[in-house]
Amino acid sequence: MATLADIGVAAAINILSALIFLLLFAILRIQPFNDRVYFPKWYLKGLRSNPVTSGAFVSKIVNFDFRSYIRFLNWIPGALKMPEPELIDHAGLDSAVYLRIYLIGLKIFVPIALLSWSILVPVNWTSDGLQLAKIRNVTSSNIDKLSISNVERGSDRFWAHLVMEYAFTFWTCYVLMKEYEKIAAMRLAFLQSEKRRADQFTVLVRNVPPDSYESISENVEHFFMVNHPDHYLTNQVVYNANELAGLVAEKKKMQNWFDYYHLKYTRNKEQRPRVKLGFLGIWGKKVDAMDHYTAEIEKLSEQIMEERKRVKKDEKGVMPAAFVSFKTRWGAAVCAQTQQTKNPTEWLTEWAPEAREVYWPNLAMPYVSLTVRRLVMHVAFFFLTFFFIIPIAFVQSLASIEGIQKTAPFLNTIIEKKFIKSLIQGFLPGIVLKIFLIFLPTILMIMSKFEGFVSISSLERRAAFRYYIFNLVNVFLGSIITGSAFEQLDSFLKQSADQIPKTVGVAIPIKATFFITYIMVDGWAGVAGEILRLKPFIIFHLKNFFLVKTEKDREEAMDPGQIDFYATEPRIQLYFLLGLVYAPVTPVLLPFIIFFFGFAYLIFRHQIINVYNQEYESAAAYWPDVHGRIISALIISQILLIGLMSSKGKAQSTPFLVVLPILTIGFHRFCKGRYESAFVINPLQEAMIKDTLERAKEPNLNLKVFLQNAYIHPVFKDEEYEDDRFEESTEDSDNENCVVVQTKRRSRRTTEASNNAIGGSPSNRPDTGKGKPEP
Repeated sequence: MATLADIGVAAAINILSALIFLLLFAILRIQPFNDRVYFPKWYLKGLRSNPVTSGAFVSKIVNFDFRSYIRFLNWIPGALKMPEPELIDHAGLDSAVYLRIYLIGLKIFVPIALLSWSILVPVNWTSDGLQLAKIRNVTSSNIDKLSISNVERGSDRFWAHLVMEYAFTFWTCYVLMKEYEKIAAMRLAFLQSEKRRADQFTVLVRNVPPDSYESISENVEHFFMVNHPDHYLTNQVVYNANELAGLVAEKKKMQNWFDYYHLKYTRNKEQRPRVKLGFLGIWGKKVDAMDHYTAEIEKLSEQIMEERKRVKKDEKGVMPAAFVSFKTRWGAAVCAQTQQTKNPTEWLTEWAPEAREVYWPNLAMPYVSLTVRRLVMHVAFFFLTFFFIIPIAFVQSLASIEGIQKTAPFLNTIIEKKFIKSLIQGFLPGIVLKIFLIFLPTILMIMSKFEGFVSISSLERRAAFRYYIFNLVNVFLGSIITGSAFEQLDSFLKQSADQIPKTVGVAIPIKATFFITYIMVDGWAGVAGEILRLKPFIIFHLKNFFLVKTEKDREEAMDPGQIDFYATEPRIQLYFLLGLVYAPVTPVLLPFIIFFFGFAYLIFRHQIINVYNQEYESAAAYWPDVHGRIISALIISQILLIGLMSSKGKAQSTPFLVVLPILTIGFHRFCKGRYESAFVINPLQEAMIKDTLERAKEPNLNLKVFLQNAYIHPVFKDEEYEDDRFEESTEDSDNENCVVVQTKRRSRRTTEASNNAIGGSPSNRPDTGKGKPEP
């Protein structure tokens, strides 16, 4: 069990690490050769150029202006100076709302901490529960005297904790309601002021029923010309181009190798570079590198052309899905938010993702397979979560010096040293758990891709949800169970049954010391490491030295990165969970969480302004998920307090505490009904207003040219293909007001009617289309 001295050692190590990271960043960021590493966003926007230097070559690398070193902390006011409206214009609403999550943490926990420290800490400190509780093998420290563990069993002082839980609940719900209202208004205003984008006019249609007489494109066009005659504009079918994408990626890889060897040759023309053809270039026949990669590129170019023709001509290469674009936002909103036919499994429509966030490989998945895929991933995630408890248990064994002495007695002489003992118990458990969780977000993202989601935002939201569940089960509950139940197993076996709840009630608050060490490792040193950008720093300079020849190459070598929502948001939610659970139990944990929220807000605000370049903009569509997870953390804290009070001999308080989860669920349903529609539905009134304003400003806008190529698979976007599509769109625009629906299905019915010479209507199914008879 970590003592106050152990926490002090851990705090010193993490604070020192954070200060080293910040100092290195402050020095590296002002060096001219690192400008593109620490300010890539401004370069991508074209608002920043290479630092102007004069004199020797070394001045282009090292900053000799000593005044800049004196002002090395000016990045802090610079990160806080930009107002939120300007930040939204600069980085988007997604980034601005992401920062508000940290501010919500401060708004919730600063008042809660003041109440806890002014009321609950004195109540806990002046009690004598740890001295009176004669439980074997349960140790305590000065930190535990600040927690609910120090209150005697059955004491009336527990009513203070109950009243404070009511205050914490009401304050948290008030903050969440105000934020939900504010962010919903920000989203609607952002959508209304947003520039014209293809996804505002486009709907993704899936599960298009097959037709033996029409292609997918013809079938889609016929359906929407009939059912949306005044608003339908054009469509782009979805191709299964995964193999073609693989060839294009391989060609790009070969081109990069060619550029590398060509640059190497230009620096030393006396000898042409050579490469081995064996495994990883380690062995095999040596050939001329430039000739080899030139031949490979030509070979792949031919394969790409053949595969492109095959995909476009092969009926099996066309998926039963299409991006359908409309003349107005209002028409797209009606189509996306309504059922198209009486069969609810066909012609399924949803808002198309923004063109740059479409995850093209998943569009090639058959729609009927998605249910099976998601079921498989649910089962896989269950086993992943269940079996990960094994390393969690191992980590918790490190939190106990007694556990190490039992498993590795030969280390006794080392771990008995005071500093080593404090290091093991105060720092090591947190860093080991952090290492175990490094690859988890990537694994969960792979699972989300297997499920078949077609947009990056939906992939990230699913991965974030699973990461949150994983943190809840393994990092939080797993740490408590393995750290208290296993640790106290001997005591349980030797005690009578009525003593077990008392042991659990005392042991669970004691686990706050482990979470304090984890917060310092992950939330202090870990966040400080984010601003240093060590990995992009190394990669940029390697590319800059070996591959960069032109300014375009240098721009491509920059790696601005982005906010990985699926990895960072669940981590924030873990801090909300810890804060809400331990606020009435062990308030000493709250200052560590408050420091995390404030420090992370500063770091990520700087990164969003100067570094990150988001791949897409969802207009804060993820906010209902964030709100729901904070609500779930609040309910979990209430349920755990009920169990803790029962183990402390205050079962009569249970009826008063049971009311809280009920009220919280009611509050969540209120917010869901009042505000969530702004995040899932596009109001028709807002769409009509935007359409009307656009027609007034640009009466001659040719929207078809704007939308024609918006949702073409990236592997088809070369100059020749674009020229062909532009010619087609120009020809089609002349007939934009034509009401004739060309369909082979109509021709077939007309022909059959003529051949049979039967009077009356040739078909009982009405069709507004007219077609020419087939020859």
